[in-house]
Amino acid sequence: MTMESLVLVEDAGAVRTLTLNRPAAMNSFTSEMHAQLREALDAAAAEAAVRCVVITGAGRGFCAGQDLGDPQAAPGQDLGALIARNYLPLVETLRAMPVPVIAAVNGVAAGAGANLALCCDVVIAAKSASFIQAFARIGLIPDTGGTWLLPRLVGHARAMALALTGDRLPAEQAAQMGMIWQCVEDAELRDAVQALAARLAAMPTKALVATRRALNEAQHLDMRGALEMEARVQAQFGSSHDYLEGVDAFRGKRAPQFTDR
Repeated sequence: MTMESLVLVEDAGAVRTLTLNRPAAMNSFTSEMHAQLREALDAAAAEAAVRCVVITGAGRGFCAGQDLGDPQAAPGQDLGALIARNYLPLVETLRAMPVPVIAAVNGVAAGAGANLALCCDVVIAAKSASFIQAFARIGLIPDTGGTWLLPRLVGHARAMALALTGDRLPAEQAAQMGMIWQCVEDAELRDAVQALAARLAAMPTKALVATRRALNEAQHLDMRGALEMEARVQAQFGSSHDYLEGVDAFRGKRAPQFTDR
């Protein structure tokens, strides 16, 4: 981390919370914040004691996307190179995390910030939060995985309308259409996220990550291919510590102690 902490790190048991920390700019991305977030994600991935990661924002917003005041995003700059340098590795890091990742959306999530949240495994948002595919407003297309994620989450028609209009989507409506997991009262957000994070941290982490991978892979398979993929993965886990522990705990009517990661 540099002297200026643009990503705050806090541990509570096996849960690590990463807080985007540019509240005056609605936590919009600069290249330095990108670097610090990826560094923090890599550190969490390497730390055996971390079994769940939460990403949230400081202040009133979750993340307003790219900071358009960043010289690297100025008109005339190569935006493709900017995406390849910053957003592509960020998404790939998130999708490959060895632990579950929860987005705690505490306010506006716009542009790349909206799709950053959707790249996480589970999204819980405060009732006052909203999601905005703001790209069309400045002559761009959705990025940070938005073109892939949106149709799969809400269907083609809704994805197209959200992308073309750039309209604000309230968190409550986002939950109703299945774009996010849950919308809670603002005052309940922290407790709801921490409760879920602690629950996931106590579960068989390696199997949860394999579940993420299997669900993503199955989107490109037919039914037979999905069944065969499931058989391969179950074969790998059938002799794992956590499976044996889970079965033994079930039979013994006790709480399991999962340790695989």
